[in-house]
Amino acid sequence: MFTIKGFGVIVFIGFLLCRLLCGAHEVSVSCMMSYEEGGAAAVFSSPECPRWFYSAKSSKNITGNCDFATLQGHREYQEDRVTCNLDMKLPLSGESVHEEISVGIAAIFDGHGGDEASEMASTRLFDYFFANVVFTAYSRALPNNKHNHKTHSFKSSLRRILEKALLKTIEDIDSEFSKEALDKGYISGSTTSIVLMFDGKFLATNVGDSKALLCSHKVLSHHDSEGTLLGEIYAEELTRDHHPNREDEKARIEAAGGFVSKSRVPRVNGMLAVSRAIGDVYLKRYGVTAEPELTGWRDFTRENSYLIVASDGVFETLTPQDVCGLVDDKVSESLSQNVTTSSLSDWIIRHAFRAGSTDNLSAIVISALRNCTDGRSYA
Repeated sequence: MFTIKGFGVIVFIGFLLCRLLCGAHEVSVSCMMSYEEGGAAAVFSSPECPRWFYSAKSSKNITGNCDFATLQGHREYQEDRVTCNLDMKLPLSGESVHEEISVGIAAIFDGHGGDEASEMASTRLFDYFFANVVFTAYSRALPNNKHNHKTHSFKSSLRRILEKALLKTIEDIDSEFSKEALDKGYISGSTTSIVLMFDGKFLATNVGDSKALLCSHKVLSHHDSEGTLLGEIYAEELTRDHHPNREDEKARIEAAGGFVSKSRVPRVNGMLAVSRAIGDVYLKRYGVTAEPELTGWRDFTRENSYLIVASDGVFETLTPQDVCGLVDDKVSESLSQNVTTSSLSDWIIRHAFRAGSTDNLSAIVISALRNCTDGRSYA
């Protein structure tokens, strides 16, 4: 016989399950205060913050699900770092929202003056992004009707959270490394280019002169025998290089008291060939900044073929159009011979190296078609 006491037990068990499952990623007020005072770095060093931050496997670098390649080339040291996870699980919790989302993130960090900056940035990226998503979601008001979690307004809110968290992550990494660099005397810095993917959309951001490209086909009016859209491949640069002689960059440097040398390669104060970078602490006072530029969110379409993230060593000898053409030719060759496509990223950096690049080389190639079906975006 069902009794009031039995009903009470059921309610209590349900409450515990809710606390364990729904509240699995709850954070305390004291932990929130630590975050507000010191960003993501403070979260991972504070005893006030939950232990799940330290063991969240979803935040780890899983390059196994990415097509990436890196080559030291003719340089004495390898200062490039690659980090990628196309299926990163992130918890979202708010007043009435408790769910997990999946995002893709691919990044290349191109170090200079040593590998300390690129190494720290690549090892911190996923943990700090994970933490920043959690706290940004807590601080923003998400639509609180659970039946609307798949609506446009809810997904738009999630995209704003991810965008803000990514920018904050770069800021946190630069802040932490800058403090360590001053303490230990590091002179190194790092550029970066990052692509973020969620719900059939993507955005790109960069600091310095690493690039993100979108390779697409200009669609012709007919299809092949299998119904595939045909067209000429073309490259679109999603990022703009931060070189010191770029008009707006030069203005900022000079306003801060620095100068741009007029040598063959323009440099900040005659030293640094980029005007934005993580680290480079001794040039920060002269206008060098780690503030990224980013594109707005864009839909994947059937015309999009590949997203490519690459360090500037690739573009020492290849143009963006060359890179997209190489990938397209390799895929077409593999299809005509009915063989599995080998690493497209390795194909790119080997060509750049053979063409005479003297820099470290790194590339990530992501199939855009994996994020799009019939020209529409899906979660």
